[in-house]
Amino acid sequence: MTSQCWPLNRWMWQVTKREGLAWDGGAKEFNWHPLLAVTGFIFLQGIAIVVYRLPWTWKCSKLMMKLIHAGLNVLAFILAVISLVAVFDFHNVQNIPNMYSLHSWVGLIAVILFSLQIVLGLCIFLLPLSPGYLRAAFLPIHVFSGLFIFTTVIATALMGITEKLIFGLKDPKYKDSPPEATFVNVLGLLIALFGALILWIATRPSWKRPSEQLLHTLHNNEPLSDATKTDTAMSERQDPNTEARKRNGKTEE
Repeated sequence: MTSQCWPLNRWMWQVTKREGLAWDGGAKEFNWHPLLAVTGFIFLQGIAIVVYRLPWTWKCSKLMMKLIHAGLNVLAFILAVISLVAVFDFHNVQNIPNMYSLHSWVGLIAVILFSLQIVLGLCIFLLPLSPGYLRAAFLPIHVFSGLFIFTTVIATALMGITEKLIFGLKDPKYKDSPPEATFVNVLGLLIALFGALILWIATRPSWKRPSEQLLHTLHNNEPLSDATKTDTAMSERQDPNTEARKRNGKTEE
C-alpha cells in the first residue's frame, strides 16, 4: 500500500513545494519532467511488466492482456516523451546546457531503448504474421531488456532527484536536511521499494501466468486428469526457452 502512494506524493511535492505546474518556460514547466517521468516511465511501466503475473488478471484472455501490456507501455512512453520536451524547453528558455549530466545521458538512453522495445514488441508479439519461432526466440530478450530498462529508469530517477535537490535548495541547502529534502529522500526510497517489488514479482516462478490449458480447466471447475497433472508438472521443470519453443510462440510476453 505504501508503494502505491508515491505517485501522489510526487504530485504533492510538485504542487506544494515546487510552485505547481505550467507550460511557460519557467520552473513550473520543468516540474512536468519529474512528475510525468516518474508517473509514466516508472509507475505505468512497472504495472505493465507485472500485469501478466497478477492472479486477478488470469481470468482475462491472453490477447486482452497483450493489449493491456502494450497500451500501458505506449502510454508510459508518451508521458516520458512529454517530460523530455518539458525539460529541454525549460533548459533552452533559461539558457541551461542540455545533456551534460549523467542523469540526462542515462535517461535519454533509457528512452531510446524503451522505444525500440515497444516497436519490436508490437511487431513480434502482436502482428499475426510474426512466425512462432521468432516469438519464442525473442521472448527471453524481450523480458530481460524490459527489466533492464525498468531498472535503468529507477536509477535515473534517483540521480535526477538528487541533482534537483542539490541545485534547487539554496537556503537552507540540501546538506542541511530541510523538510523538503527529507520528504524527497523518502520519495526516492519509495521509488526504490516499488522497483524492488516489481522485480520480485517479475522474477518469481510462483507468479508466472499458468498455461492457457490449465487456466481453461480451472475456469470451468473441471478436475485435472492425470495426464494434465503430469504435463503441468513436467512443464514447470522444463527450461523456459525450451517450453517457449514447443508452444511455437504462444507464450506470454
